[in-house]
Amino acid sequence: MSIAKRVLFYLKNSIVTIIRFFPVDSITHILQTLLSAAILAFPLFIPLGYRLLSTGLNEPAGLVSDGAVGLFLFGVIWQAPRWLRCILFCLWFIFQIITMELQAGIQRLPTFQDVFYLFDLTFITNSIDGFYLTYPLYVTGLAVAVLFAAVTPVRRTNRHTTITAIVGMLVLLVIHSSVNKEVRSNTIISRYNPLHWLVVDAFSTSLADGMTGVSKEDLPVSLRTYDLEGQKLLGIGKAENVLIVVLEGISGLYIPEIRTKMNISDEIFQMEHLAQSTEDAMLVADFVTHGHQTIRGLYALHCGDFSKFSFAAPKAVELQNHHDRAEQCLPGWLRKHGWETHYLQAAGLQFMNKDRAMPAMGFQQVHGEEWFTERRSFDFIWGTTDADFFAGARQYINDLQKRDKPWLLSLLTVGTHQPFAVSDEMALQYGSRKIAAVAALDHAVADFINALRLDGVLEDTLMILTSDESHGAQGADWYSSWGVAAVLAPEQSQLPRQKEGTYGLVDLEISVLDYFGLPIPQSILGRSMFREYSSARDMVSYTGGKLRWHTGDSTLFECGGDGGCLKMQAKSIVGMRSGPVDVGSGHWGKRLYSLASIMDNEFRARNEHQVLQFADGEIRKLPAAIRNEWADNLIGAQYLDFPEKSKVYVDIALKAVHAGEDGARLKLTLRQFEKEVTTIDYPAFPVLHSGEEARVRFSFENSEARQAFSFHLVGEGENASVQFQKFEIRIEPDIGRH
Repeated sequence: MSIAKRVLFYLKNSIVTIIRFFPVDSITHILQTLLSAAILAFPLFIPLGYRLLSTGLNEPAGLVSDGAVGLFLFGVIWQAPRWLRCILFCLWFIFQIITMELQAGIQRLPTFQDVFYLFDLTFITNSIDGFYLTYPLYVTGLAVAVLFAAVTPVRRTNRHTTITAIVGMLVLLVIHSSVNKEVRSNTIISRYNPLHWLVVDAFSTSLADGMTGVSKEDLPVSLRTYDLEGQKLLGIGKAENVLIVVLEGISGLYIPEIRTKMNISDEIFQMEHLAQSTEDAMLVADFVTHGHQTIRGLYALHCGDFSKFSFAAPKAVELQNHHDRAEQCLPGWLRKHGWETHYLQAAGLQFMNKDRAMPAMGFQQVHGEEWFTERRSFDFIWGTTDADFFAGARQYINDLQKRDKPWLLSLLTVGTHQPFAVSDEMALQYGSRKIAAVAALDHAVADFINALRLDGVLEDTLMILTSDESHGAQGADWYSSWGVAAVLAPEQSQLPRQKEGTYGLVDLEISVLDYFGLPIPQSILGRSMFREYSSARDMVSYTGGKLRWHTGDSTLFECGGDGGCLKMQAKSIVGMRSGPVDVGSGHWGKRLYSLASIMDNEFRARNEHQVLQFADGEIRKLPAAIRNEWADNLIGAQYLDFPEKSKVYVDIALKAVHAGEDGARLKLTLRQFEKEVTTIDYPAFPVLHSGEEARVRFSFENSEARQAFSFHLVGEGENASVQFQKFEIRIEPDIGRH
């Protein structure tokens, strides 16, 4: 008898034996159970499979984390009734899409503060307008698997399976803890499943709130005061005007000469046109952005201060209650010394409170998307395209040049914000909407700079190109702390091509003031880019889920929210790491997070009572129909923090300037972490006709502290516009005393 026949003979006998031993209905039950398990498990373990296919075994901690999350959800969902299973699978699908886009867009995982933000379908619609996905095949496969698992009838298991899954998850978490320590220098994305990281971040946030034992005096001197001890490169600057161009999310990674300086070999798109148009500029290769979110970057660069090293209420919002400090921001300080101050951005002003924050900083004229009246190249959900924006900015500057006063103008682009302002054809050409948007910006900003030369603007203007934040890139997680800075000045021949030393957004205000030889406000921080320093300085950032702290003795700490902290020798936060890495026990992280908290809460310690103003008589045009809360939001009262045991008083007064026959209809929504708050009662707005006024007042108490609290006010009406006479939020502490 041949080997093949023997195998078939033994296989046949084995099957017969199994059938005789187990009844037919038992075999059917086993097969049904295995099929149910496979159907439910497949979509939950897709992240693990995707990571395995993408990186092999190079991310062991991430694989274990994916397995632990998948196993836990598998046990819960199999035990859940069908209606709950459908809800959980839908949430899982949404969460996976948004976290993938978040990673692709700005190279970080969601934090605890993001959780409701990620689940809000209205904001998601804005962010992925047109449903442009970075990983369409992944999403399609996941969608099919989730749909099949959600609608297919499966046999529910008993609670023993859930208990077994939870025990298995705990075992995997123990394994993850051990493996994670060995690869702590790797990115958080490579070490955690996004859902696992959310839990870790929530726990670390609660721990950070209770850290004590340090005071402002424990901060290094360089983080408490400004430094003008360096050797000056220039005398008093010859320029009259200041132009600051802020490029949304752009990293030094895109500038060829900066990449070479920092010894970066990763292959990624290069902004060759920008490089050619700034061949005579002073480049700052080692340039740090201090955090994520545009409003935080704008505050840091205009106010000579670090933005918060957390996602608590931005300092730009708190600035409204501190007029003495606000007057020391660059726009306010230059205005005090004779400059006109202007701010122009490509997006609408209301989102992230820029309609109030920028005037608070001292800008006399503040304009957003509404300023651009000419037809755009194509529709973009967040604002005007970069090409149209810079064409309008050139016109704006030409108007400024006709005046008899020096001016400051800050510009902010939006085309490189998700879902990225590019045509489908351009996205196909570059293979990535993100890179295509960077390419579009490359052409637009280079044309703009060349046009300014042609117009003679740069002959009497100090121009600084920088970025509000860095959207990073695959390859190294510190890319998310790497901004861009280039300086064009009339005295260009006296400036070095490559500026040595570490600088950041915090240094821009003092650099401008030092260039003009103006007095330095007492409260600002930083070093001047127009000086040479012989010593190092402390530099801090909070990006990609890590607090990065570089000390004056060339020691770099990288501390994650998971309690892990690395200590290494490095020249800067920005740059490749080398040399031995010391893994800390967590003591370093607790101290550094405590010191960061001291800087974060500087304003809060100054003033107990707060009165925030979000209106000053401005007139807003209403769309004929509401599109969504974010694009149409009329007011900038967002991401506010209310302390525990406080009471908030809201007072809104407005007038219908114009309204059609159906009137102007307004709707107010309260949100916390972008999730709608339904536990606070407040009156609705009446329908307003031309000339009619309305006032809405209400209050609510905060038995527990609230963070990231937002007021979304939208309206609609044919040919309608409203004037905001008042939008005041008053915060009174300790409701027990009042």
